[in-house]
Amino acid sequence: MNIKLYSVLILAFLMSTSAIAQVDLINKVKDNQSENAKEGFRWNPVVDVERMAVENQGASGTCWSYSSNSFLESEMVRTGKEPVDLSEMYIVRKTYEDKAEKYVRMHGHLNFGQGGALPDVIDTYKKYGAIPENAYKGLNYGLDYNRHGEMEAILQGMLDAVIANKNKKLTPVWKEAFSSVLDVYLGEEPEQFEYNGKMYTPKSFADEVVGLKGNDYVQITSWQHHGLYEPCVIMVPDNWTYGTSYNVAMDDMTAIIDHALKNGYSIAWATDVSEKYFSWKNGIAYVPEKDYSKMSSEEREEMFNGPKPEMEITADLRQASYDNYATTDDHGMQIVGISKDQNGKEWYLVKNSWGTGNDYEGYLYVSKNYVKYKTLSFLLHKDALPGKIRQKLSL
Repeated sequence: MNIKLYSVLILAFLMSTSAIAQVDLINKVKDNQSENAKEGFRWNPVVDVERMAVENQGASGTCWSYSSNSFLESEMVRTGKEPVDLSEMYIVRKTYEDKAEKYVRMHGHLNFGQGGALPDVIDTYKKYGAIPENAYKGLNYGLDYNRHGEMEAILQGMLDAVIANKNKKLTPVWKEAFSSVLDVYLGEEPEQFEYNGKMYTPKSFADEVVGLKGNDYVQITSWQHHGLYEPCVIMVPDNWTYGTSYNVAMDDMTAIIDHALKNGYSIAWATDVSEKYFSWKNGIAYVPEKDYSKMSSEEREEMFNGPKPEMEITADLRQASYDNYATTDDHGMQIVGISKDQNGKEWYLVKNSWGTGNDYEGYLYVSKNYVKYKTLSFLLHKDALPGKIRQKLSL
């Protein structure tokens, strides 16, 4: 298959908006900040789950892989194993391959891009295994950070050309051509690699070193348009597998997260971060009592300078925000702890994947009201569920 020929076919796709969506989002939320905000808070840790160092997803929409792989690394620690820095790009590569097959089978009527869902990592781990970061960095295009816009556009252009072909049947080599592009940009997938003096395949590494069981993990959500304590499908574009979640009451979400953290479990968290009251720079996210549109300029400037009163969050308010596209599926992170502010109010400590260039060196403090209002879903070990809720879910 001639890769140059395919490159010509997809030239019009090279400025795809989906390719830069995550970068635009990061730049947008960086504007939400107050001066000297860190001086307005005093934090007292309550729970702190072990995890590995903060990483940077770069100019790529791969937060779902970073957050869920970080979650798996913490799970290794929790289960008594030596943690391994897992390769996010190996999971991204295998997900692209599976997504491509489904995209073609659906005649292009499927969201194709850099985004994904938290369970994509678990599904890929179960199906293909895992690789340590030092065996597959996914940086084969002359940069030392992820930048996937060009690669995404080329991949989608290839798939659209495959779907639009006039041969009345698919060529037998399109998957090979698709994988070749992934090889060029991310590097060839290793069939075997060395780790601590021993050779592994991705599957044997997952089984013998990572040692986690994919079927032990569940995703939780909360919506009024689905039955309580029943499986449901979250209808967002990046849920390309139509994977299921368990639907619980809104207050159950924070009850589950609290119970998990206090028992040594971390959480992979998918949420909306596009709101004015999410500040990446200041490392603070909460729901102000007064709507942003009604704030004075002075109130906006002071939004993150110390604890402020919050809006009361109801299930109706949460549902309306989702129904009206005000709550969107933006970003994945890892909830790793609980801290109290100087007023005794509990906040969640959240590990991000945008590097360490904010007030808390890559971490954020997120209010429980924010989590109730803006969470799309979260992923955790089923043993982390409180007994009564687990019983309701028949898990």
